[in-house]
Amino acid sequence: MKKIMISENQKGLLFQNGKYLRFVGAGKYYLFGGREMEILDIEMPLFSEKCRLEHLLADEKLKNQLATLTVGDEEYAIHYVDGQFKEILESGRYAFWKDAGEHTFQMTDVSTPEVSSDIPAYIFKKCFPRYYQKAEVADHHKGLLFWDGKPQRSLEPGVYYFWNMGTKVEVCCVDMRSAQLQVAGQEILTQDKVTLRINFVCRYRILDHVRILTEIQDFREQLYTEAQMLLREFIGKYKLDEILENKEKIAETVFEKLKAYGEKIYLSVTEAGIKDIILPGDVREIMNTVLVAEKRAQANVIARREEVASTRSLLNTAKLMEENQTLFKLKEMEYMERICENVGNITLSGNGNIISRLAELLCAEPTGKGGTS
Repeated sequence: MKKIMISENQKGLLFQNGKYLRFVGAGKYYLFGGREMEILDIEMPLFSEKCRLEHLLADEKLKNQLATLTVGDEEYAIHYVDGQFKEILESGRYAFWKDAGEHTFQMTDVSTPEVSSDIPAYIFKKCFPRYYQKAEVADHHKGLLFWDGKPQRSLEPGVYYFWNMGTKVEVCCVDMRSAQLQVAGQEILTQDKVTLRINFVCRYRILDHVRILTEIQDFREQLYTEAQMLLREFIGKYKLDEILENKEKIAETVFEKLKAYGEKIYLSVTEAGIKDIILPGDVREIMNTVLVAEKRAQANVIARREEVASTRSLLNTAKLMEENQTLFKLKEMEYMERICENVGNITLSGNGNIISRLAELLCAEPTGKGGTS
């Protein structure tokens, strides 16, 4: 005889000589005469190592203690206990003890990866990742959904979940904001055989994300190559001096061509221009020498012009003083004032007009080699 104890959170399946007899609840039992007891946890689905579930469900008394469910091949069942998510059930037949709580099930078709809108997203944070695939479309982006390489639909920014049932799910995203493309360090030969390095920049925005993801391979590379080819085409037509003088015009022409090309690959090119033109070292030295010579010549012309203007001004002043004695006297007194500002003391002797005597002293003609009268 064998004693068996079954607690409140357990159930027992009684077998005799390997054949199922009945189920029992909590309590103390004595086994004899080839009887065995299989003890089960009521929190777990009903499963016996000694008997198939179909045989157990033939017991109507036991069946009334269970919540049963059959899940098809292309179905998942979302299992809730007392309204809270418990697990996801794959295809098969299940039985749960009613004593563990109120069991409810939400059936969902998984023949396609799309998760229906009535499935709450929070369950994917609680279930095993093997049941689903997650994809995220960032802000300012748009995505395109592919199943086994075939486009399905456009996706707006957000988080998306897909059932993992063997279908390959991909989400390709593109940034819909204005972007910048730099074509840097392009070495291009001008018409007069000078090698220039040019940095070119353009701004663009995606017009149709669906077509650009399904019809265009690497649109940035294609835009880069087209800008590169247009620069080589136009720069090669001009000499160095023409390029430097018409930099904006060349950039505008390239921009118009690039804009037309962008529309073919579903891009809107909004702005473009030449950022830098870098000359070879020897050419840069020659141009610097020419520039210095030009600036010196301009400085000499300005200096000569100022000298002529100054001389003409002096001549006009002399003529005015010759014609007007009062003006002459005023000018004379002005210069005397300037002289006196730089003299500490002046001593005059004798009678007479002091101003006249000082003027005579300052304006006296030399009488000899080292003196004045």
